Formats: sequence, C-alpha cells, structure tokens
Amino acid sequence: MVDNSNAWDVDAIYRRMGISQIINAAGSITRLGGTRTRPETLELMEKAARIMVNIDDLNRAAGRELARLTGAEAGFVCSGAAGGLVLQAAAVIAGNDPVKMRKLPDTDGLKNEIVIHTMHRFPYDQAYRAAGAKMVEFGDYLFAHPWQLEGAINERTAAVAYLCAPFSSNRVLPLERVCEIAHAHDVPVIVDAASMLPPRANLYRYLKDGADMVVYSGGKGIRGPQGSGVLVGRADLIEAAAAQANPAQFLGRGMKVAKEEVVGLVASLSAFVEEDEEAETAQYRSMMQRVVDALVEIPGLDVSLQHDRCNYLIPCAVIRFTDEWRGPSRDAIAAAMERGAPEIHLHQLGGPYELAVDPLNLTEEEVETVIRRLSEELTKQS
Repeated sequence: MVDNSNAWDVDAIYRRMGISQIINAAGSITRLGGTRTRPETLELMEKAARIMVNIDDLNRAAGRELARLTGAEAGFVCSGAAGGLVLQAAAVIAGNDPVKMRKLPDTDGLKNEIVIHTMHRFPYDQAYRAAGAKMVEFGDYLFAHPWQLEGAINERTAAVAYLCAPFSSNRVLPLERVCEIAHAHDVPVIVDAASMLPPRANLYRYLKDGADMVVYSGGKGIRGPQGSGVLVGRADLIEAAAAQANPAQFLGRGMKVAKEEVVGLVASLSAFVEEDEEAETAQYRSMMQRVVDALVEIPGLDVSLQHDRCNYLIPCAVIRFTDEWRGPSRDAIAAAMERGAPEIHLHQLGGPYELAVDPLNLTEEEVETVIRRLSEELTKQS
C-alpha cells in the first residue's frame, strides 16, 4: 500500500520523453520501477545532495547504522542488490589485499570458485562472475545432498552462494545446514536476499542461520532509493567489500552510490524497521480481499488471498486458471492488461496458470482500476 498524498506532478517530464505512467501490480520488479521511494526519504535526499561530505567517512557512518539496524557486525550501502553481489564476490576472492584487488576480475592463482546449488543458478549470478568468480554447481534440478556440497568444496573455493527468493526451489539444502558444512571447511556463505523484505524478520534471519554476508535491495520493500542496497555481515568481509567500492579505484568503483542515496537508504531502513508490520499487513490484506471478492465468482477461476513465508511475502490476490476455464490463456490476459489504458502489469512468477495482484506499489485508487480492468478481461470470453 502506498500513501500517495504527497505525490508530485511528474507527468510533464515523462510526457516530454514519450513515457506513459503504468500501474505496477507486479511487486517490486526493477524493470517496472522497483517501488515508490518514501516521500520523507526524497525530501531528505534533496537536502543531503546540497551538502559536501567526505564519502569514506559517510560510508563508515552509514555502515554502522546498517549494522545497528540489522544486528550485523558491519554494513555497507551498495549500489542495489546486484552491485552487492559483485562486492560479495570481490570480498571473498581478494579479501582486503590491494594486490589481489587490483587483479580483479583476473582471478588466476586466487581462490576463485563460488559453489552454488544447481537449483539456485539464476541470471543475476553473472554479478559474481563479473568479479572473476567461477561458478561450481552441486546437486541437480531435483535434489541436493550434503555430501554433494562437501564434494564441491576444495582448496580453490572462495565461498558458497545461497539464493533466498520467492518461488525458488524448496528442495535445496537449508541455509543453516549449508553454513554448517561450509564453515567446517573455513568457507564463508554469501546470501542474495534482494527481494525478501518484508517480512522484517528476514533482516535478521539469514545472519542468525550462519550467513557471513547478506545483501538486500534498498529499492524494493524498504522503499529507499531505487539504486541502493544493504550489504551486511561479518566485519572483515564487509571491510573488504567496502575497500573495493566507491570512492576507491578498484572493481566496485563504477557501482557508485551518491551521498544522498546513502543518506536516503539509512533513513528508509530506519523507518522500515520501526513500522507496524501487523497494521501494514492488515491494510494489504484489506486491499487484496477486495480484488478476491470482485473476481471469485467468475467460472473457471480459483481466486484467493495468499500470504506465506516463502513466495507471497505480503498478502496478494492470486488468480489460478483451472481446467474448467474457457477464456483466454493466462499469458493472453496478462498481455491484454499491459496493452490497455492504463498499462497494468501483474505478478506472473507463480507458474503458467497463475496471475497475482501484488499491493506493494498500489494506491487505493489503482486497486479499483486493477479490479475494473481484470473484470473486463476475464469476463470477455469466460
């Protein structure tokens, strides 16, 4: 749910560039703009942009705040979760050694292998390879066993990577078990949890399970600057990551985070931690129940409100196309929604027969528009 009371008129600048406003009912997807930055964060960023500071000092101070807010040993504001993945890999491969840092992404002669579940391979692990990492898979697309992880670790292993993401496989080894095995070989575990907030419990969960570094997007559930990220974990590894990031001229120099983004991320995370999650969830639930109530009687559809720990992390209205459905395909409905006016994007990660409405970026008015447009498309030929 979004408070749009302080919305600013950006129509003119977007129209000048030929860009139309969309309704994002798909969640925090980056290609659709991520999330709407908190109004108070934008105000603070505007002020911070006008003041000159020492960036090294700011990075250290911001890192202390991230550590305090997450319970980690240390923290660093990175350039989105993807930028954080690059820094994770750089930290475990080169450490805090300037000679090794200067070599990256050339990792010949270094510990450069990152072990990962086959089921956790995904496009964003290219960020690890950008730092020179060689990905080593264990398990297959059906199962993974502890002995397979043991066999994949060797003298060239820099880390074990672990993906925490909605709709990722539940057949992988639990993070806690992965950490036990990796740590027995003195190998760190690095976690990508970009889109796992809320719930706020996930800010602490992965470190408690034994992870050595965890990265979250700052521009998704936290609703901070879209290009920011939260990198937290073991103090020595965070120090190594920070040493290779802006303003130092190493691998991470190009992944710059502006001073106002650093300030905005810290402020947004602080606000996120303090918010009433029960009240927030209740509001999301109320919004999505309206969607369910409007569509539940359409023949051939199974429409329900879903909220769980793994996939639908906030309450969403989920539309499943059953065998009795006689209307257009799921993909055709989604495409029609995107072609309409306004252009509406729906959550499509749940499988080939499922669409969902995610309330994270929706105003109350937009919920009604989504209901109207979905009703139109779903009843045309049903």
